[in-house]
Amino acid sequence: MSILPVAGVTAVAPTTPLQQTAGAQGVTGTGFSSVLGGMDQLQQLQSTSDGLAVKAVTGDLSDVHDYTIAAAKSATALELTAALRNKAVEAFTEIMRMQA
Repeated sequence: MSILPVAGVTAVAPTTPLQQTAGAQGVTGTGFSSVLGGMDQLQQLQSTSDGLAVKAVTGDLSDVHDYTIAAAKSATALELTAALRNKAVEAFTEIMRMQA
């Protein structure tokens, strides 16, 4: 059994201190405005899907795949929005139970 030579240990860089997270005082209120922006995007996806559906029915749509993709995006966004709303209602209900 042979012994392997151990190389010298190089210096380790000092770590930087962790930044503390902002508490309730650091909240700027951008969360609700981003939710409203998401609702605007959902409405835009639905109106695009509706517009393409009308074009498909009237025969003005050259590629049916465009409507299919827009409808799938709109449906997925609506399902996600409904799931987020349900989770928010559940969280609110749970908070109200804790206070009682």
